[in-house]
Amino acid sequence: MTVSGVALSEQTHIGLEGVSFSYAGGDDARLILDDVSIQIPHGKITALMGASGGGKTTVLRLLSGQHRPQRGRVSVFGETVDSHNHRALYALRRRMGMLFQFGALFTDMSVFENVAFPLREHTALPEPMIRDIVLMKLNAVGLRGARDLMPSEISGGMARRVALARAIALDPELMMYDEPFAGLDPISLGTAAQLIRGLNDALGMTSVLVSHDVEETMGIADHVVILANARVAIQGSPAEVRASTDPLIQQFIGGHADGPVRFHYPAPGLQSDFLGQTAQ
Repeated sequence: MTVSGVALSEQTHIGLEGVSFSYAGGDDARLILDDVSIQIPHGKITALMGASGGGKTTVLRLLSGQHRPQRGRVSVFGETVDSHNHRALYALRRRMGMLFQFGALFTDMSVFENVAFPLREHTALPEPMIRDIVLMKLNAVGLRGARDLMPSEISGGMARRVALARAIALDPELMMYDEPFAGLDPISLGTAAQLIRGLNDALGMTSVLVSHDVEETMGIADHVVILANARVAIQGSPAEVRASTDPLIQQFIGGHADGPVRFHYPAPGLQSDFLGQTAQ
């Protein structure tokens, strides 16, 4: 299928192709991503998982154009993100939504005003229409009745849901979640997972989810990517990832303290440290 002469698959393509990235320059810079290729299925939830500092949030920053790769290509909706100027990048971001780890609500604005903010900032819609959209988005996350409350008057789980309503206010085509389950109690965690799955299906979005919560994430994801040692350790369906016999994958999924990722940081032998002796 084509639209205006461009294949639909090209218009919806999201992913990284041979991307390498480090935060510092020079030959001794530690690579966060090393020749990483990831395909994000259209209309599905893709989970990015792996150890802390493994490059998961960096992938989100590359997709949103906050960082540019040293090598490779980052593609969103078929457009090369790192080749965009400021104006083009701004237009591309209009089609994205982002849920930050702790919500990042404006503390001096009510719940209603927080959700209305992107609509007032990026559209010329009349206030009655903005009101209706805000209430619809709040209703979708179960918080229409909390519209007049301030962020200080709601729980952490509710704040995350308000932030989600704000993130979907402009009906994004790509939704990115950075640790949406962090710090939530079991009920709030289950609610957040249900909302992410339900909204993705109802709105037809493509979602990329960064999380350390293995069970909850595996339960809602269609596609899973595990990053390790600056590379893709495995990517596939949750069932395919669970079935992997790779010791590193099994250590991560099972939460084992020791394995390929060692419990002990490399150190001299005990005899050397405590007795000043060299092991024979």
